[in-house]
Amino acid sequence: MDFLEYKGYKGSVEFSKEDDCLIGKVQGLNGKALILYEGNTLEELKADFMDAIDSYIEGCKAENIEPAKPYSGKLNLRMPSELHYRIALFAAKTGTTINDFINKAITRELEYEEEVAASLQEPCAIYRSKKKNKK
Repeated sequence: MDFLEYKGYKGSVEFSKEDDCLIGKVQGLNGKALILYEGNTLEELKADFMDAIDSYIEGCKAENIEPAKPYSGKLNLRMPSELHYRIALFAAKTGTTINDFINKAITRELEYEEEVAASLQEPCAIYRSKKKNKK
């Protein structure tokens, strides 16, 4: 899925059958803010997305509030204590940090999963009828 991007914010692109228009929501704000936008065309949606971001930032500035940033880079991760111990031990033995070890492990797993997902989305062979349309 592609996202709209503007000033570090990413937003979804969806179609609302009920309203017969395109709609979207800024992603990754984790309940700190809700930024919605809409449009009848993709161009209108993009313009409303950018206006919504600008309006949000201006509103925060007027209220002396720091705008929420999507995906701060901080993640509270829970794991079994035995796994935590094993990671800490391995990191110490290899001269790295727990954070670096977890980042590398997640990056490797994500690359693998993305590769698998991409291979599942490859188009299969397309067969067309040899019949010609007769008028």
